[in-house]
Amino acid sequence: MHLAFNIPFARFDMAVAWLEGRTLLQKEPGGEACFALEGDWQSRSIYFDGPDNAVLELIGRRRLIHPADKRPFSGADLSCLSEVGVPSDDVEGMVAEAAWTFGVGTVGPASSSFAAIGNDEGMLIAVDPNRPWFPQKRQRPGANGLEIWVTDVKSPGTVSDAQHGWSVRAR
Repeated sequence: MHLAFNIPFARFDMAVAWLEGRTLLQKEPGGEACFALEGDWQSRSIYFDGPDNAVLELIGRRRLIHPADKRPFSGADLSCLSEVGVPSDDVEGMVAEAAWTFGVGTVGPASSSFAAIGNDEGMLIAVDPNRPWFPQKRQRPGANGLEIWVTDVKSPGTVSDAQHGWSVRAR
């Protein structure tokens, strides 16, 4: 499982210090724990272990505007659940199905093994089931039994994957 939570971009360094005081950060083999992505993402991320071997992430997205704040970082700074990772044997087909069903596109180009479907405030991260999660690449995607309800999409419907046991629904 992969879940990411939005935090204010300008408070990213405070979030790192806050999280380091609570848990170990996941690092890539070179030792890096903080990751900046430009281009389509415009973000900074840190990853850590969650329950049941989940890969959790705090992500600051530059495009999301948050008021300036000098107070210490806290859990109150997590603005929303912004990413849910789901495995799919047909990532490109899932992108097409989500576009057809919900009227949503991708953040950046999709590939046959990875797609970010939605926008900065909520996206499905569709990945090939054999593609391990970044940054340590030790956990594989899983979402058996997961049911996700979304709002603010253009049309209601359901996208699901019976083989991997998850579904996304919009009313």
